[in-house]
Amino acid sequence: MKYISTLLLFFYFQIAFGQTAGVLLEDQVYSNKIKASFVYPSLNNPDNPTRLVSPPLIQLGSPSNLILEFDDMDAVYNNYRVKFIHCNADWTKSNLNDIEFTYEYNDYPIQVYEQSFSTKVPYYHYKFEIPKLKLSGNYVLVVYGERDKKPVLSRRFMVYENRINVQAQARFSQGIEQQFSDQQIDFSIEYKNYPLIAPQSDLKVFIRKNFRWDQAKTNFKPTNVRPFDQTLEYTFFQLENAFPGGNEFRYFDSRTLSARGYGIESLERESEYTRLFLFPDKPRAVNGYLQMDDLNGNYVVDHRESGRGSVEADYTPVLFTLKVPEDPEATYYVNGGFNLWQLNETNRMEYNPEIEAYQAEIMLKQGIVNYDYTTVIGKNKPDEGLIEGNYATTENDYDILVYHRPPSSRSDLLVGYRTIEWNRRR
Repeated sequence: MKYISTLLLFFYFQIAFGQTAGVLLEDQVYSNKIKASFVYPSLNNPDNPTRLVSPPLIQLGSPSNLILEFDDMDAVYNNYRVKFIHCNADWTKSNLNDIEFTYEYNDYPIQVYEQSFSTKVPYYHYKFEIPKLKLSGNYVLVVYGERDKKPVLSRRFMVYENRINVQAQARFSQGIEQQFSDQQIDFSIEYKNYPLIAPQSDLKVFIRKNFRWDQAKTNFKPTNVRPFDQTLEYTFFQLENAFPGGNEFRYFDSRTLSARGYGIESLERESEYTRLFLFPDKPRAVNGYLQMDDLNGNYVVDHRESGRGSVEADYTPVLFTLKVPEDPEATYYVNGGFNLWQLNETNRMEYNPEIEAYQAEIMLKQGIVNYDYTTVIGKNKPDEGLIEGNYATTENDYDILVYHRPPSSRSDLLVGYRTIEWNRRR
């Protein structure tokens, strides 16, 4: 009997933890066959391509759901399942048991799938509706193979409550040297009817630029606590709440392959696929700001002829070219939401001495693709401003996330959320 109990316990841990072993609690792809993954709030029109630019965030108890979509380039059907991990504000795994944040057994099959139609590059498209969850906070969904239990994809998403009120505005930076390059987010928090034991330290506040976790700041402390008004004021003097403005994102339009779209210099039709060559790009760090509409780095899959980009958009190798002198100390990347803002071998550029430029060829699904160029020098942090420049007039979106761990709770809850638009053109 003791042997049987031990064996059952072993199998329980294999099922419960096997599919999340080695998973990074961030947006990540673990298999080369997985591409074009998105998590977004559901819309009335599921084929509307703009659905893909909305951040993966939803209010607790909302009648709508979040949707997961991705492609499998195996071109054969595979059984996939989904598991959820509840995380704290800093994206470490919380101490909650699955039953504390899920209404069902935390292991869901993906049952909606469709084969690509009339494309040179075959693939299977998978779709999954994220179920209702009990608690607010940070979550990571993990997609893994049903047979081998190996993870192929992880994506972050958030569920929030409006338990507190966040007042915020964006403006030019008050720093003398940064007034033409940076943007500043001022905010205060009202916590009426929400109990805080130590208001000066109970809340954890994050500010993100363009809904990117690699462009987030935290460790904000209130500079003034007004207990009678139940208000926390955040007034900073060291530019803790300022962000480099960046530049409007470059983009190209590949929604149709019957002609050259915006940003595409030429097409090369082959039996396996259609290769796209973009116009060579140049640095924009000096006097390189041009006002234009963009998707703040996001990526929209679309197919102009059919309107069904999910299964009729083809995959095309895209050649990016950056005209800058060779720099042995610098590594250049083509950066954007199409690669989940990851800097890796997929989007790393190589110097081509024949044309005296850096190049990278990336396989991308048809649509409108925003991108920019990111530089890494030595062990320094990635810098988008070295090539693209930083301009205070650049249109950006910011959001503020406020977390709290109630007394006797074992996890951080997302109790406040606010978005701020800067210089948005209507």
